[in-house]
Amino acid sequence: MRKVVHAIYASLDGVVENPAWTAPFWNDELAVLQRQQLFASDALLLGRATYEAFAATWPSMEEVEGDFAVRMNALPKHVASRTLLQTTWNSRVFEDVEGEVRRLKAQDGGDLLIYGSCTFADALTRAGLIDEYRVMVFPVVVGGGARLFADATVEKLHLRNVVTTTTGVAMLTYTWS
Repeated sequence: MRKVVHAIYASLDGVVENPAWTAPFWNDELAVLQRQQLFASDALLLGRATYEAFAATWPSMEEVEGDFAVRMNALPKHVASRTLLQTTWNSRVFEDVEGEVRRLKAQDGGDLLIYGSCTFADALTRAGLIDEYRVMVFPVVVGGGARLFADATVEKLHLRNVVTTTTGVAMLTYTWS
């Protein structure tokens, strides 16, 4: 059985939208953490907006980002959308969020990694389908924007791991039990 992992950048005030504010805090330590979670995964689960942004960017990043970009481009992508009709970038669309994610989880393999995709992730949270949350908290207050768990209620998560970087980013890993 595979594990669904939601990896997301958040400001101190819980904003997760347009994470351009993460750039000043990026360093090799954070790059290693990102690499570890990407290479532990064998598929990406994405909402439509994140898919469209990634599909427009990552295919041209291999010279700059090396094997990380090669891995991003090679992984199969499963895109939740009711409006997207066609995809590229090694991906397929599905509408039945709960059914499809349950089917993918039941298979053997590595993690199913969700980057961002807040609306999609909230739907999976409500359905109890996310096994692990990796919230990378950046030491910045953004003030406005989409928030983490905006449309989902989480009663109690358990902190499993904390890794901090020298730039003040804390990767908090939570599970349900």
